[in-house]
Amino acid sequence: MQEGKRDKTGSAGLAPIALLEPKLEGCGSLAEAFRLRRTVREFSDEPLPPQTLSDLLWAACGINRRNGPFGVAGRTAASASNSQEVDVFVAMDEGTYLYDPTLHRLVPVASGDQRRLALGDRQGAGGSNAPVRLIYVADVGKLEHTAGFEEPCLHDPDAQKSYYYVDTGLIAGNVYLFAASRGLAAWFHNCDRPALSATLGLSDGQRPLFAQTVGYAKRTQP
Repeated sequence: MQEGKRDKTGSAGLAPIALLEPKLEGCGSLAEAFRLRRTVREFSDEPLPPQTLSDLLWAACGINRRNGPFGVAGRTAASASNSQEVDVFVAMDEGTYLYDPTLHRLVPVASGDQRRLALGDRQGAGGSNAPVRLIYVADVGKLEHTAGFEEPCLHDPDAQKSYYYVDTGLIAGNVYLFAASRGLAAWFHNCDRPALSATLGLSDGQRPLFAQTVGYAKRTQP
């Protein structure tokens, strides 16, 4: 994201959040996560513990090796020519942050609660009270200037779209499996793209794609 654009979004009062060291040991087997993976649309407003938020973001697209393809650190989610063109924004009640995998921290982007924009036209849905909503934004410039193979298709708009949609799905799949392994609820859905572009101060080359709500499932009354 361009620094000049970010400064205009109104993140005053928010400070960067240094996330805890990820700890994914003891999350259960991969087979069990596959068995439990599902979409849940009814959430409670119970906040995620700091350790859980840290682990969630690392599982989504954190750095799992410093020596990745083409001299760029590798991540838990694959991307075209390791371009890492999909950024993850985190909308919470106090504001929206950009996840920085390199430093494993949250960078403030916009103060105030933008979770409703990430929910799009589903304002009456059960996920409206969820504590965390991930917003997936494709940065086309990263595809066009990747450190990897200079494939002509990386400059073709239709091919770019196919790449960043697939790469978003890979991140979302990681989130679903992580949620299943931790007893969390997750829901991948559309978002209010025009409103998010304006609120987050995105450039013309940045495309909001989808959002994913994560939290605890709403408990049914006995």
